[in-house]
Amino acid sequence: MALGAQTRGYSPGNRSPGEHHHWWCRPVPIDTSKVQGHTHLGYPKEVRIPASKTDVLQGTLDLMVLQTLDAMGPQHGYGIARRIEQVSDHLLKLNEGTVYASLVRLQQRRWISASWGVSENNRKAKFYAISRAGRRQLAAEAENWERIAGIITRLLRLAEGR
Repeated sequence: MALGAQTRGYSPGNRSPGEHHHWWCRPVPIDTSKVQGHTHLGYPKEVRIPASKTDVLQGTLDLMVLQTLDAMGPQHGYGIARRIEQVSDHLLKLNEGTVYASLVRLQQRRWISASWGVSENNRKAKFYAISRAGRRQLAAEAENWERIAGIITRLLRLAEGR
């Protein structure tokens, strides 16, 4: 007998409707009590339970990094993360991987530049600085953030009036 689907017990005629012979074709059971929307690829998203530290809203980390660099001048990634934590009274906890992803994004958009230098403890480190384009972006983002924060504040006050 020739090798192939027949030797494995598969033929298109011997499977029931809805049955898939490849593991990647089988439907995955989804607990719909946890589903809230879908990702950009159409996969279901689970509801996130907030961590004990405040979760950074998507998109705001870039704004915080730009503001930190604008206020403090060139900094390395670790220094940026610690400064944001300090300013937030340690309500935000950032790991270097999260900050690094933001720094890569900002560098690709040319909103920051990077150069090698020596840190305060004599270690080689990459220092990031905000560019002119980054300052323009920071101004636009800050204005947008303040507008959104004002809208949310007004909406919360509506609830207080009930």
